Amino acid sequence: MFNRNTSLLAGAMTREQLQDALTKAQQAYIDLASGSRGVSFSYTQGDGTRSVSFQQTSMADLMALIQLLQAQLGINIRPRRPMRFRF
Repeated sequence: MFNRNTSLLAGAMTREQLQDALTKAQQAYIDLASGSRGVSFSYTQGDGTRSVSFQQTSMADLMALIQLLQAQLGINIRPRRPMRFRF
């Protein structure tokens, strides 16, 4: 069972900061899933070629981060149990 008082994010961030981080993580997940986010770029300047690389994260890492942030914010991340009728 998840405990918000002892999680990795307990006391580290305000609710607004957590909500902002959740929004950014969800946008990064969408960008990575749709392929619109680049990882490595190269360009030429007057004195030579430059290159910039960013560390690529995996979909699973982003999903785990999103679920942790949602749990810390108290957002219900588990689906409702199926209803069963007893006769």
